[in-house]
Amino acid sequence: MNDIAPRGQRTSADLRNTTGRSSGDTVDLDGDPLGPTAVDGLVGLLDLEQLEDNLYRGVSPAASPVRVFGGQVAAQALIAAGRTVPGERRVHSLHAYFLRAGNPRNPIVYQVDRARDGSSFTTRRVVAIQHGQPIFAMSASFQVDEPGVDHADPMPAVPPPESLPTYAERAAPIGDRISAWGPIPPLFDIRYVDDPPWQSRLTEPESGAHNRVWFRADAVLPDDDLLHVCILAYLSDLTLFFSVLATQALSAQFEGMQMASLDHAMWFHRPFRTDEWVLYDMTSPSASGARGLGVGHFYAQDGRMLATVVQEGLLRRR
Repeated sequence: MNDIAPRGQRTSADLRNTTGRSSGDTVDLDGDPLGPTAVDGLVGLLDLEQLEDNLYRGVSPAASPVRVFGGQVAAQALIAAGRTVPGERRVHSLHAYFLRAGNPRNPIVYQVDRARDGSSFTTRRVVAIQHGQPIFAMSASFQVDEPGVDHADPMPAVPPPESLPTYAERAAPIGDRISAWGPIPPLFDIRYVDDPPWQSRLTEPESGAHNRVWFRADAVLPDDDLLHVCILAYLSDLTLFFSVLATQALSAQFEGMQMASLDHAMWFHRPFRTDEWVLYDMTSPSASGARGLGVGHFYAQDGRMLATVVQEGLLRRR
């Protein structure tokens, strides 16, 4: 793939400069590698090939579900948008729709529309295309750093991540029913604060239930602000819909639920690194009409609110 240059003249070698950090597990439940090898795969996914001005191509990992993972498309689209924006402007929001299921066996082309370049804000529209049809559409806004008022809700009181079981330990009792991320490669050290859906399903439905998870990339990543933002966009789609399941005491694996992301919005409040612990605090304020709404906040371990996420998804009983 081509070297990544426009934002700060970064290259593929810069992006792939990851170093190892062991979380105690070297393989997941299926024997797939953890640590820098897996994270290198994620960084490689975000190293898009530039085909032409405003036109990029991305691929899916060899081990993929039957449909392209939504977080992957969102992250790749945001990388494509960011490659056309001056490096001193940070993304502060994105709004996206998932239009069609993507085929992971075929490349995805990302077409960027340079909608506006203002004195403080830059707006980009991105369409992800397969077989001549749009599968995903996103608008993203970037801003120069500016001083201003500052406040945020406090981070909820939760145990530190190191005191919690690893994902493999959580999932081991039902290893015959679930793998670490289904077909999605394990890329992160993951620590559930609350019971995951396959355990919370054994309780009663709970209005206002929280689904809180600590995440950290399983390797030290390059100093690339856009890379960390795009990895957070990837993460944001992994567990947000679990908040809907937790509220209803359901589990996709046991109740045979059909789930799919419909739309997705993110607001990025403060700088962060995804190779440091981030807490994802998720709730579901509403579900109706075979759709569920999830709302999440990301926090740094020092308590700073980093980002807010809202997503609506399809939720059907098979």
